[in-house]
Amino acid sequence: MDNAPSPSASNVIRELQTARTLITEITASLEAQRAILKQQGMNLPPLVTTTLTAVQNDLNQIEQLLVEEQTELAQLRALADMSAQLTTTLDINSVLEQTMDIVIALTRADRGYIILMSEEGDFEFRVVREDSLNSMQRYTEAGTTPQVSSSVLRHVMESKAALLADNAFQDERLQGNLSIANFSLRSVLCVPLLYKGNFIGVVYVDNRLQAGIFTEREKNTLTAFANTAAVAIANAMLYADIQRLLYQITQFKVLMDNVFSSIASGVIATDANDMIQTFNRAASTILDRTSEAAVGKSLAVILPKISDRLGEYLDAVQSQGEVHIIDGELIHSSGRIAITMKLTPLKDSEARTQGVAVVLDDVTSQVEDNQQLRIIQNYLPPELVKNIHTISKLALGGERREVTCMFIEVRPVSSFKDVGPKEVMDILNTYLSVATRCINQTSGVIDKYMGNEVMALYNTQLNPQDNHAMLALEAAMLMRDRFLALYKELGIAPDPHYYRIGMHTGVCTLGNVGSLTRRDFTAIGDTINLSKRLEENATSGQIFISGETRTHLESTLPAGANMPYRFMEHDPIQVKGRTQKTLIYEVFRL
Repeated sequence: MDNAPSPSASNVIRELQTARTLITEITASLEAQRAILKQQGMNLPPLVTTTLTAVQNDLNQIEQLLVEEQTELAQLRALADMSAQLTTTLDINSVLEQTMDIVIALTRADRGYIILMSEEGDFEFRVVREDSLNSMQRYTEAGTTPQVSSSVLRHVMESKAALLADNAFQDERLQGNLSIANFSLRSVLCVPLLYKGNFIGVVYVDNRLQAGIFTEREKNTLTAFANTAAVAIANAMLYADIQRLLYQITQFKVLMDNVFSSIASGVIATDANDMIQTFNRAASTILDRTSEAAVGKSLAVILPKISDRLGEYLDAVQSQGEVHIIDGELIHSSGRIAITMKLTPLKDSEARTQGVAVVLDDVTSQVEDNQQLRIIQNYLPPELVKNIHTISKLALGGERREVTCMFIEVRPVSSFKDVGPKEVMDILNTYLSVATRCINQTSGVIDKYMGNEVMALYNTQLNPQDNHAMLALEAAMLMRDRFLALYKELGIAPDPHYYRIGMHTGVCTLGNVGSLTRRDFTAIGDTINLSKRLEENATSGQIFISGETRTHLESTLPAGANMPYRFMEHDPIQVKGRTQKTLIYEVFRL
């Protein structure tokens, strides 16, 4: 740093030096005259020599003060230039490095540090300079903490005032401080960095060998500089925080863009003026329109008119915060597609509506699947269709499970006389429909239709039930009642009734049979065979159950409840493949 005095100051100093030279010459001349006068017994007045000496001392003091003032003035000018330079950058590392350069130039310190306060309240050494082989070097060894007096740092932090110790060993404020002795500190100058009255760190310089190297002038100069440096450091730190926040926002925006792009549903978002701000890739595909052609346009213009009330719904979303779901169709370049559109309000943190969010889904395949399911339900039992995914997971084969199996003959073929095949089919369908509705009502699964018969299962993987025997018997009783109603509707009075029913409860194998391309979910085993035999042994108008079914009915009857049925025991039957005879009961309502 250039500490040369100004031109006008230099002239004054030269004149003072000239005056001192003249006084020196006068003093020498007087001394020569004194010697001559002394030989003649005479002497000069003492006041002359004393006056010249006093003038000489005054001139020396004036010159010293002038030099000091010019030096301080030069420092202040350099400080102003450096401060202006310091505020031209917002990079925190550059600001800290420049600050340290200026501090070293101003103080001619042996060591210098810029120490900032971390968010956790700890001191963090950000710039370290130490005199190594007579040249200032940056302290770069990772993980190393410089040796400075923590007492000095705490004193400056608590007082928020500069501390100058021109002889640290004798400074009363630092007496008894081990770090002062251990670090061999002589001169210490520590100035706080204050921003809007808040302590953000310190500038610390010291000298381990010389006392009095720092004066009030360095203290005042460094304090003035620290005020400017604190602003520059705070601004740089704020800028760094903004940069980090901006980076995070940018990364978040990229992430959100990627998320929106990967969402299968179309997403459209508007501002408070209904102008589209977000239009993701799926929305472009569904609406057959590019994002560039949609963003910045009115939502009412871009959305397809799949409903005559679309404008009304949009107004309700904006003004009343309502949510609306609209189903419809639109013409696409690939053909006609079905879509579902959900309109919801976009609200801010204060729950004020600031726009509209639209979620679009192409449900064409779902609509087609539902139509196919409705067609399939005309041919397959509802429970089987509803749980089609469950049975699709079963491998070819099956599992053992207790079920109640029921066979129903809705009307014997022998009852059709002088009736054509088509009429027979129509009549049988009427009777089979009655049986089907009763089975469905009691959550049974229809395994198959066999001409004029129906096979139903209870407690399969598709319809697990603890009281499956009770449900099966209730289905049989419903059939009796509804067949009687059907007879009355048709104006007939068959005697005996046409139907006959048999059921048995036991273990069978349930699962998929067939091939990898064509499967059938069914049950096989002795339980199924015995149920069929019971139905075959019943006569028209009878409902037969096995002893095992009656036992299951009684075991699942709720405590304290009365059995709602009456049982009439019939002669046991011998079924092929079974060694023991099977007990048979005919069932009636009480």
